Amino acid sequence: MIELVQFPWSPFCIVQRRILEFAGVRFKIINIPNGDRSLVWKLTKQRYYGVPIIKDGRSVVFEVGEESQVIAKYLDGKLKLGLFPARLEGVQSILWRYIESEIEGACFRLTDIHWREIVPQSDQLLFLRHKERKFGRGCLDQWRAQEADLLRQLEHGLLPFEEMLMHQPFLLDERPRFVDFDLFGMLGDFLYTGHYRLPAAHTQLQRWHRRMTTIKHTDVHP
Repeated sequence: MIELVQFPWSPFCIVQRRILEFAGVRFKIINIPNGDRSLVWKLTKQRYYGVPIIKDGRSVVFEVGEESQVIAKYLDGKLKLGLFPARLEGVQSILWRYIESEIEGACFRLTDIHWREIVPQSDQLLFLRHKERKFGRGCLDQWRAQEADLLRQLEHGLLPFEEMLMHQPFLLDERPRFVDFDLFGMLGDFLYTGHYRLPAAHTQLQRWHRRMTTIKHTDVHP
């Protein structure tokens, strides 16, 4: 059985979790504390400490760079999901870079504002230390003060996807491709705390999100 090592609100973990749900395969979720990556370190033979990772029998799969999609491509190849058709290679590469910078940047900050609600108390010190070492002391308070600006930034950043969805049910064609799952993961992080909703003006995006929440591979025509 495939095992997904994750923590629940990570946008990149949500991407892989939704792909596995879409595939309809049995899989096991292993949640780890944000501040304790020792299991990941062990499984990857001290080569990686990020999440998510996939353990599939003897195979342990993890990303090799900031812009790699090793896990999703592994699942796509193994489960024959059609997420990375050759004709869309360049377009998807451009889109996922935008999604994982412009969209993810606003989403994770808006979620992290509510860190005391979602991070277990036993992990809060390590979480705070990790964030402040990476983004500077007081970053969480700064993001809270910038909340309205971050929401406007996210709404503006989502506009191209709203426009794409005016002409088709998914971002690139009639069925979900990898970038649909990638965007779904970033927005899953944004929506995780329950404090936010998708922008009211983006009605096509709202409909797409409902489709992406429930669709299964068996619903997709070859």
